[in-house]
Amino acid sequence: MQKINLAVIFGGKSGEHEISLSSARGVISSLNKEKYNIQHLAITKKGQWLAGQEAEQYLELTEKFKINSEEVEKLISESKKDGLEILIKKEIDGEKIDVILPILHGPFGEDGKLQGMLEIINLPYIFSKPLAHAIAMNKPKAKIIAEHVGVLTANSFSFNKKDELDVNEIIDELDFPIVVKPAELGSSVGMTLAKNEKDLKAGIKKAFAVDENIILERFISGREMTVPVADIKKPEAVAVMEIIAQKVEWYDYNSKYEEGGSRHVCPAEIPEEVEQKLKEQAVRIFQEIGCRDLARADFIWDDENDQIYFLEINTIPGMTPTSLAPETIQKNGMELGDFLDKLIEKRLG
Repeated sequence: MQKINLAVIFGGKSGEHEISLSSARGVISSLNKEKYNIQHLAITKKGQWLAGQEAEQYLELTEKFKINSEEVEKLISESKKDGLEILIKKEIDGEKIDVILPILHGPFGEDGKLQGMLEIINLPYIFSKPLAHAIAMNKPKAKIIAEHVGVLTANSFSFNKKDELDVNEIIDELDFPIVVKPAELGSSVGMTLAKNEKDLKAGIKKAFAVDENIILERFISGREMTVPVADIKKPEAVAVMEIIAQKVEWYDYNSKYEEGGSRHVCPAEIPEEVEQKLKEQAVRIFQEIGCRDLARADFIWDDENDQIYFLEINTIPGMTPTSLAPETIQKNGMELGDFLDKLIEKRLG
């Protein structure tokens, strides 16, 4: 059987560059090397494209050394190939590209821009189409869609960097604590839980440092749940997982990616009717936004008042050793590699 030439794109210009590299390592290690000829495409943090062996070396070096290390910088500066030009030609090291597996998080990879380019050059790819990525990436717009289909969201304000903010009005409307987030970043990058006016001002400054648009949201006390939705034959919720931060009171960057930063319970130990509601709402949002293949919807269940609040939906979920979607898939009886096989078969079918 002839192998499928599968090009994995990783890295990117976003603040989630390192998470993408870790996700790519997890994905590549899970793939069946008897089925796939794995082709590497890397986008450096400054936006330079590497292809083939150079991209593979970039992935290996960044596991041993820091992104800005002498070893990594030397590889980039001595690169002899333009990876973007290679992608457009749809051929790496003399082998045509059959399908793209984009493992990119945040702007320029998960926001629909890359997918739009792949549509233009007519290369099949895994995960959602451009519009779904763009809507899901923008937290305020994703919340509007969720509310449209009858799913609760926390009260919030959205601001652009050019807007004038009335901090007193925000405090009066939302009350403390207030969650401050960049509108179009994931992995809790640039996120703050503000408990007073000083925290709030500092959090707004921090969020604007990484994104031109931010969202300020009323903090909902409750239990954090995540629901991956897989679209193989039809969109179905894989399982409900509860995320319990171990070192802090909310699920921040370190809780997500540090060993022991959080505890995951799958299936979540919750009433059956709550589990069913979470699954139904995740699928409803997935379909309404127009996602395909895989996405992961995050919620807070306010167990005291028995209310479910939608937080966000991730159209390229993390695939690192501590990431939620692959763990949920595995606990539901399927290895990540087998699951990706089904998505790739569907895209090429």
